[in-house]
Amino acid sequence: MKSNFNLYNGKTVLVTGHTGFKGSWLCLILRHLGAKVVGYSLLPDTEENLFSILNLSEKMSSVIADIRDKQSLNETFHKYQPEIVFHLAAQPLVRKSYLQPYYTYDVNVNGTLNVLDSIQKTSSVRSFINVTTDKVYKNEELNIPFEENYALDGFDPYSNSKSCSDLITQCYKRCFFDKNNVAVSSVRAGNVIGGGDFAEDRIIPDCIRAARKNEIIEVRKPNSIRPYQHVLEPLFAYLSLAIEQEKDPLLSDCYNIGPRMEDCISTKRLVEIFCDCWGNHINWKANIEPNSPHEANFLKLNCRKLNKAIDWTPQLNITQAVSMVCEWSKAYLEHENLEKIMISQIDQYIALISNRNN
Repeated sequence: MKSNFNLYNGKTVLVTGHTGFKGSWLCLILRHLGAKVVGYSLLPDTEENLFSILNLSEKMSSVIADIRDKQSLNETFHKYQPEIVFHLAAQPLVRKSYLQPYYTYDVNVNGTLNVLDSIQKTSSVRSFINVTTDKVYKNEELNIPFEENYALDGFDPYSNSKSCSDLITQCYKRCFFDKNNVAVSSVRAGNVIGGGDFAEDRIIPDCIRAARKNEIIEVRKPNSIRPYQHVLEPLFAYLSLAIEQEKDPLLSDCYNIGPRMEDCISTKRLVEIFCDCWGNHINWKANIEPNSPHEANFLKLNCRKLNKAIDWTPQLNITQAVSMVCEWSKAYLEHENLEKIMISQIDQYIALISNRNN
């Protein structure tokens, strides 16, 4: 991976969805790299949340507002004049999208439109990354890794709304941004895990909640195959791509970001690794819900395109990723300095990239 992360020093970077799990990690990394960080998002939607734990509202410019509020978003862009924009704000849960489909489309589609409109009106922006998902693809359960040229047609309201967001971004890129040399890419990352995720209906947070109570972990879809990866993997891919495409707008495109093929594993295997890493004789059982909403059984990503574009490869295997989550979670339960632990994990990851490059 190209690692000119020092180029973030002094840059103004806007992150939508900065109060979320991935957004909080990204803001911490950007601050660590010396960027001037601006966030735009609603308040966190869980009582326990990484944004509050890190006290990020006191350490960056934080705008608490709805991504659907076009005027507020335009005012934020005008005030801060960002050079790089990462769009993470979303309704990110599949099961919730079945309960609130209109809201999901409103946030994920109209929110993206508002961001693109604000970028059009802000001449300072030179690089934009729209974070979508591996679930944007039409999944016919053929058990083959998805490539970027495959059809976009997510099945459920969340996945489909992200397909729409991706397509809108590609349209704006062709019609409006290419002629002005504004670099625009959509990034389709696999399932991320990491310390500080307290969301509902995500397997690792469910594991941690059960472990904290010394209960048996219940697994809804044990045989589903997913491209699980530590949150640092896609975030550093976003960061590297944003810098590289700013220098060379021809890199603007859509890219998959996932783990090595051998680390695309079943949910059952992921939970087994978690149990081994956590210890304390924690165990799990299958709890298959017969009438649960449709979710894909198989998801793998072919990431050769990103590797060719910016020499990106995953740095962590799945056991290392789960171990880092357990380290963070146990430190949280022991009231340790979590920012220090996260900075240590970030620096170790940067060292892996540097050693590979050398």
